[in-house]
Amino acid sequence: MKSTTRTTMMAMAAIGTLAVSSCGFGGDTSAGSEGDTTIDMLVPSYSDDTRALWEGVIEDFEAANEGVTVDLQIESWENLESVLQTKIQAGEAPEIYNGGAFSAFASEGLLYPAEDVASADTLDDFQESFAVNESFEGTQYALPLLASARALFYNQDLFDAAGVEAPPTTWEEMHDAAEKITATGTPGYGMPLGSEEAQGEALIWFAGNGGGFGDESTITVDTPENLEAAEFMKQMITDGLTQPDPGATQRTPMLNVFLQGRIGMVYALPQTVGQIEEANPDLNYGIANVPTNTGEPATLGVADRLMAFRNDESKQEAITSFMDFFFADDQYVDWVQTEGFLPTTKSGAEAMASDETLQPFLEMLPAAEFYPTSNPAWNATDGAFKSLMGLLETQDPASVLEQIQARADAAS
Repeated sequence: MKSTTRTTMMAMAAIGTLAVSSCGFGGDTSAGSEGDTTIDMLVPSYSDDTRALWEGVIEDFEAANEGVTVDLQIESWENLESVLQTKIQAGEAPEIYNGGAFSAFASEGLLYPAEDVASADTLDDFQESFAVNESFEGTQYALPLLASARALFYNQDLFDAAGVEAPPTTWEEMHDAAEKITATGTPGYGMPLGSEEAQGEALIWFAGNGGGFGDESTITVDTPENLEAAEFMKQMITDGLTQPDPGATQRTPMLNVFLQGRIGMVYALPQTVGQIEEANPDLNYGIANVPTNTGEPATLGVADRLMAFRNDESKQEAITSFMDFFFADDQYVDWVQTEGFLPTTKSGAEAMASDETLQPFLEMLPAAEFYPTSNPAWNATDGAFKSLMGLLETQDPASVLEQIQARADAAS
């Protein structure tokens, strides 16, 4: 997904272009004797492990499903969508596709509804918040493959030096902790409002006050809940509790400063744990739930998905068998853990619950708030956040939200 739903989640993943030779996609492909079925599968590379992981799943699946062959093609995220579009235009769409946005394909009748390519048991196992995010006009079309969410990372040494006894759970506590840390000469909180991820930072705060960006039918930016959140963000900036010039701060370099031990608190991803282990294993840090104003758990959730293109109807049964096979715990949990993400299934979350590092992320998954990527106006809204949210540093919050909403309305 080179779309905005995955940009924040994959920015730190090792991405390379991997290719596994495959037969031509779609139509009449077959393998072996008459009656055998070939499923063509197009997926992106998440890491250096992606090819081996998928090949392992496919080997096990083919061994358990005689007569079914899966032809795998792996592309970089930079090339994935253009490769898919070329194949669709040639009438050679893959049977299974791992990507981002799906609503355009669903609206054109190109995809199977999820209930046609996965069993009821598989569908019922998905976290409800993720399943809803895979729906278009009331019908679920995609299966949430992997998840990521944001949690609060904090520097324990800076907490101790500032006399902060515990990670904050509310905005008031967060302001107080940031104020104490800043008084020691280190920014209390890192707030990246630059073009890399202003939309993600904003949604974390908005969701923490019961707000959000809307849904597939309506973009809602300029709301009382969002305004109250933006005003608190502005207060954090005005009170000098963030890094200098948050309006021009990009997320990746800001996180690098946290990794160096020079920011008190940031919102970050599960992959940040691995980055700390590699870049600064001596960093004394902790992970906690996102502080909210409402007291209810909330965070930014992002997900990639599997979808099935409606090509040769005779392949539907084989596609369903593959989906059910992959999302079973003995395959799925290992795949997700190795790639460094979170599970979208309830059983997967239970299986990974013993990992204390992931616990805050897993706890917040059911309450995750998503970008409304199925709304046609989302791309314009996303662009507006990236170019305008940084103005919060110098402009009135109400004016900033009004400008973003106007861009969204113009695109609707």
